[in-house]
Parts: sequence; C-alpha cells; structure tokens
Amino acid sequence: MNIQPIAFVQSGFKEKFGIPRQPGLVNTMQSRIVLEAAYSSPDAVRGLEGCSHVWLVFIFSECVDKGWKPTVRPPRLGGNERRGVFATRSPFRPNPIGLSAVTLDSIEITGQQVSLLVSGADLMDGTPIVDIKPYVPYSDCLPEAHFALAENYQPLSLAVSFSPEAQQQLNEIERTQALPLKAQITEILRCDPRPAYQRDPNRCYGIRLHDYNIRWSIDDITGIYVHTIDHCA
Repeated sequence: MNIQPIAFVQSGFKEKFGIPRQPGLVNTMQSRIVLEAAYSSPDAVRGLEGCSHVWLVFIFSECVDKGWKPTVRPPRLGGNERRGVFATRSPFRPNPIGLSAVTLDSIEITGQQVSLLVSGADLMDGTPIVDIKPYVPYSDCLPEAHFALAENYQPLSLAVSFSPEAQQQLNEIERTQALPLKAQITEILRCDPRPAYQRDPNRCYGIRLHDYNIRWSIDDITGIYVHTIDHCA
C-alpha cells in the first residue's frame, strides 16, 4: 500500500500547542488546503461546491516517527488514566491517520491550481492531506451516538482581557492586516490549551499563531489574560 499526500495545509497554527483538540471549536480560523500538482485539477473537485462541509483525512506528520502503544493517557483525563489507543483520538497510533470534519467556505481555482478554503480545522501548518471526502448529513450525522469519555464540550466562559501593551499590538495588527486575530485568540484560549494536569494561575504560557507569539495566563476567578503579542523573529 502506497499512500501519497494529495494536498498540504496552510494554517495559522504553527506549532502543536494551542491547536484545539477537535475540529469545529475555533471557527474564526480559516485554513487553505492546497492540492498537489498531480491532483490539482478543476475536474477533481467538480460538484464539491454543493457541500457545506468536507472530511479531511490527514497524517499526524509530527508523530510518524514516535511509535505507538496499546494504551495512551488522554489529556482530557488529566494524563493519569490509561485508555486503549483505539478508544481515543491520540495521534500516536499504529497508522498516524486523523479525520476532521470542517466547513467548506470556498473553492479557489487559478489556472490548474486548486485550493479549498475551510474553517474550523484543527490542523497544523504543513499537515499532509491524503483524502478529501464530502460530508453526507443523512449518514454522517448520528444524533443517537454517544461516547462516555466525551459526551459534550463546554468552552471556558471566562472573560478574555488584554494588557494595554497587547491591545496596542493587536490594534496595529488588525489595522494593517485583514486578520481577525482578537477573535481567533479568544476562541483558542477559551478551548483551554493547558494540559489537564497543569492549572497554575501564575504560570504564563505561550502559543505561536500565524507569525505571532501570544503570551497568556488563565485564572479561574479573574479570567483569561493576554500579556503580549509579539512578532516572531
């Protein structure tokens, strides 16, 4: 079996830390799926414009050389309880393949170059895509489905505030670029990127988003505070 990437992701997520653990949680983040030359034909996406959502089948490219074990420690359980790898969505799998349902915003065709603009993808920049499939509501949506480990998702309802310095940086970025950075930061931080076993309100964390380093902290009482937004060197 020989599987080749058909496309690669262009995304504002430049590192693993901070990426939502599931798709559809940060809908202000738009990504571009750029088809490789061998598959970049307008004929290959004919009819896809009728889809509101698509499935992206991808490779956990950062994990391909990390191996796998029969059990893993899901972050949702604080990293203290083991579950079978096939009962989780851990990237450390026998075949490091992932699946994400995303919103299809548009299809761009420039000559023979085909790209899909999608929202809600939980994929790092450069992720290889091995297949694209239409989301079929009558069969893919199963209202009766349940999973005890993840029955529901509730984002943090904490207020998000920015230091005067960060707000000034944000104003300049949004003035010069068509980038909803404030909304993206808010959505991402309300997903609580912190490891489940690490809840120190005095600790300052950092994520890289687009070309910026975002420094922030979370206090369950006072809320989410963004300290700085600096351009990456």
